[in-house]
Amino acid sequence: MLYLTRTIAFSAAHRYWIEDWSVEKNKAVFGLCSNLNGHGHDYQLDVTVKGLVNPLTGIVVNITQVDAIMKEVVSAELDGKFLNQEHPYFQIHIPTTEMMVTYIWDVLQGKFSCCQLCKVKLQENETLYAVKEEQELVQLTRRYYFSSAHRLHSDQLTNEENQRLFGKCNNRYGHGHNYCLEVTVIGKPDPITGMVVNLAELDEIVNREVLVKFDHKHLNLDTDEFKQINPTAENIVIVIWELLAPHLSSLYKIGLWETQKNYFEYFGPHKEK
Repeated sequence: MLYLTRTIAFSAAHRYWIEDWSVEKNKAVFGLCSNLNGHGHDYQLDVTVKGLVNPLTGIVVNITQVDAIMKEVVSAELDGKFLNQEHPYFQIHIPTTEMMVTYIWDVLQGKFSCCQLCKVKLQENETLYAVKEEQELVQLTRRYYFSSAHRLHSDQLTNEENQRLFGKCNNRYGHGHNYCLEVTVIGKPDPITGMVVNLAELDEIVNREVLVKFDHKHLNLDTDEFKQINPTAENIVIVIWELLAPHLSSLYKIGLWETQKNYFEYFGPHKEK
């Protein structure tokens, strides 16, 4: 089985607003997104299909067919539109990222010949994207950034073994990274709000449980979590999971970019991808 992903960009405006709610409640739940005049984004849509390679052509599907189908849905229906006002579906459903990726998934179903739709990813901006795969649930990922120093050193190894294993990362004074943390939750979009999780609440939890503790800190010296644990990226994702899981029942995955070349992810102690 071969997987092929095609990307398309579009721009749209929208607002989050429930007519039956008071102005105060809309603002409390949706924050800045409740602005009645709307706001907008440059979206990036990634569509992944899967199939077998045709032995005669060497391809799974003609890429021009994929482009044509994506443009039929995106360019015609969504691009350059104020979704709440101009799209029938989003006149009824709040155009959250979760609801938009669900709608696009449903519309694309069955449109591809010789291959099968298997994943749709919609990125609203650099800190937020949603994924819909071959299941009912939607994955929503929020990105956060923090800067920390650390030293890779295990008390169970000799100094010589630590130096040989970790090299310059064993520098006794430490070194640092600009970390990019990805917190992914999963669930069905709420039929009223269109959200898997309230982003304001998610932001507050991540800030309280992770960012305040780790940002602009030396992990080995300034945090309780890594007093006895070697702060490798592998251990960092596990620790962050353990900090967030008690507060996020919908937590699905922790991802961590340590550098542009090093990415780590953890699905919890009892989950496998």
